[in-house]
This record gives sequence, structure tokens and C-alpha cells, in this order.
Amino acid sequence: MRSASISRKTAETDVAVSVALDGTGTSTIATGIGFLDHMLDLLARHALFDLDVKVDGDLHVDQHHSAEDCGIALGQAFAKALGDKKGVNRYADIHLPMDEALTRVCVDISGRPFLVFRTQFKVEKIGTFDTELVREWFQAFAMNAGITLHVETFYGDNAHHIAESCFKGLARALRHAVTVDPREGGRVPSTKGTL
Repeated sequence: MRSASISRKTAETDVAVSVALDGTGTSTIATGIGFLDHMLDLLARHALFDLDVKVDGDLHVDQHHSAEDCGIALGQAFAKALGDKKGVNRYADIHLPMDEALTRVCVDISGRPFLVFRTQFKVEKIGTFDTELVREWFQAFAMNAGITLHVETFYGDNAHHIAESCFKGLARALRHAVTVDPREGGRVPSTKGTL
């Protein structure tokens, strides 16, 4: 089973993450941020990753450090769990509808981290969660997972639905991208021979 654990401790946060890419979608999430817990729970469920996330952060300051450091650690665990990437599909894209919102997510497990994030929110908060932290989490995850990630929301009104379409879209795209294609015969899916 492709799995990994990462512990990351700074003066601002203490993060422990475990991920199993060939799981069943079970999760235990405790970031101290209810909305982020919800997003990571549905990420695990729709990617079929088993995910454990524990974050103790400086929430008395705000939610930024906890959200960003969670993305960093989860990205590092994802990259570690992938290993040499032999046989994976590598590319995936999906259009993910969430009620009135529609988001496209495209991923390349390239080893070249990059994020294009074209999603806007009409409000600054979802409950107590700053909507700008959605992009911060995606940035931290993509850079540390070593993936090229494009996220674009075409339309939507409800901020919760927009954020959920982004996370569910990422989940479904990653689910396909990490799947091993038996036709690859264990090769790395690149003419370079490495990713």
C-alpha cells in the first residue's frame, strides 16, 4: 500500500498527517478549524484516500498558519506516498458540479509544482473560515506535493458550494491520477524516464 506519514512542528503549528493512497476513504480530521475539517473529510472520501490529520495551531492569531501548514504537510505526505510514480496515470481532469457552482480541476503529477487558481468568492468568510485560505491551502498542497494543479470555478454563488467543488474536484482528479495503469508495465509515465 502506498502510504506515508509526516510530522511538522514550528513555533506556529504542530502538524501530524498520514495518508494511504490505496484506501477506502476513511478519515480522522482535527485541525481546529471546522470548515477545513469538513473539506479534508470530503477530500479523503472522494479520493478514496485514508487520511489522518491532526493540527495544533496558533488559532488565537488566526486560521492562516494552521490551514497553510496542514496543506504543506499533506502535500509532503502525498509526494512521499507516491514514491517513484511508476505506472500512475499521471494526468487527470474533472468538471465538478456542486449545486449552482461548477469547477474544473486539472492535475499533472509532474514533479514540477505549479498552481493556477482562478476561483473567486463573493464573501470573505464561510462561518469563521476566511475564504482566502482556500487558495492558501491549495498553494501549500501543490507546492509540497510536487504537482501542477489548475483550479478554475466557472460560476457559483454560494461560497460553501464553491469551496466544496474545488476540494471535491481535487479529490476526484487525484483519485484518477494516482491510479496505476497496468498497461504502463511499471514504467514512469514520462519520456524522460523520471517525474
